[in-house]
Amino acid sequence: MADNTDVIVNPKEDIVDPWTVQSSSDKGVDYEKLIEKFGSMRISDDLIKRMERVTGKPVHHFIRRGIFFSHRELEMILEKYENKQPFYLYTGRGPSSEAMHLGHLIPFICTQWLQETFEVPLVIQMTDDEKYLWKDDIKDPDQTYKLAYENAKDIIACGFDMNKTFIFSDIDYISGCPEFYKNICRIEKHVTFNQVKAIFGFNESSNIGQVSFPAIQAAPSFSSSFPLIFGGHTRVPCLIPCAIDQDPYFRMTRDVAPKLKFLKPALLHSVFFPALQGAKGKMSSSDPTSSIFLTDTQKEIEDKINKYAYSGGGATLEEHRKKGGDLDTDVSYQYLRFFLEDDAKLERLGREYKAGTLATGDLKKELIAVLQKIVGDHQAKREMVTKETVKQYMTPRRLNYTFIL
Repeated sequence: MADNTDVIVNPKEDIVDPWTVQSSSDKGVDYEKLIEKFGSMRISDDLIKRMERVTGKPVHHFIRRGIFFSHRELEMILEKYENKQPFYLYTGRGPSSEAMHLGHLIPFICTQWLQETFEVPLVIQMTDDEKYLWKDDIKDPDQTYKLAYENAKDIIACGFDMNKTFIFSDIDYISGCPEFYKNICRIEKHVTFNQVKAIFGFNESSNIGQVSFPAIQAAPSFSSSFPLIFGGHTRVPCLIPCAIDQDPYFRMTRDVAPKLKFLKPALLHSVFFPALQGAKGKMSSSDPTSSIFLTDTQKEIEDKINKYAYSGGGATLEEHRKKGGDLDTDVSYQYLRFFLEDDAKLERLGREYKAGTLATGDLKKELIAVLQKIVGDHQAKREMVTKETVKQYMTPRRLNYTFIL
């Protein structure tokens, strides 16, 4: 999946696609307009209550706080679960660099919660082919193939159940699973160039690999792509947690599914994780100052937050005391919305910062402590992931799940 998009500064309007996020406001993308444009549905309070009722536990704070805010047919997935019918999860990562940043963790944190809560199988696609096709600085697919295996260590460190999780490199799986490739061919035959041109903006300069790639990202949405996991069952529903910039791929997938007599995948969409410099800044794996990376030291985390995290507070302490801070643009507060699990503490910090009684430096101290623990814990878990562990997760096999349709 194309999960490290560019962010263009000072645009006139929001543009969101799998490769570019363009915001016209310091507050970031207007998600209400994006829902209307894409034709998805906001996750309502009633839907959250239904999730909590059927699972018997509170929803993840990402869902409660609107970080995962939009969906397609989530009701269908909940109905399947209520009726004790199976479904599976599918998400992915485009491996373009060895070091992942905090933004890359967002879909995996939510997906891990979904897997643990619903006790369902999960497939994770490493689009090493896609990154080779799109990145000019990557000269050989061997580079992204190696990165896929390195990035898998960070994904495994998120706590996925090995007995219910299959991580795969496209390069490996296309060459090793005829059913997966057959589904890719089926999708390619039923989607025209005009359709992908309209959806993705391809033109005469797009290489032919780029034009055909959407079929590869679509194929894991169908259970028949995984014969070892699903034992030949071709109509197991799929739920895809992802950032909303990936929705064009799955609008195409949902359109082609009935033509192939497959089920349409359901989706859960997240907002975008802001760069340290703010919602209009560019978060990039090639710019170490744009985000907190999972390889950063405790000192680097502290220095980056203090030096680069955009402040929504006043220019002076006196001005801040008088006018208060802007929670919508302050990066430290926005990061805390993602990573501080304590609702009461987040509410208190936001209230005090907005009133001007909490200074920017104090808010940054709170964030530094939270992120140092998260990154430190992640690094410790990643250290425990061996090559043999990666091999176990990435070996095609039957997962520990019984399918009764």
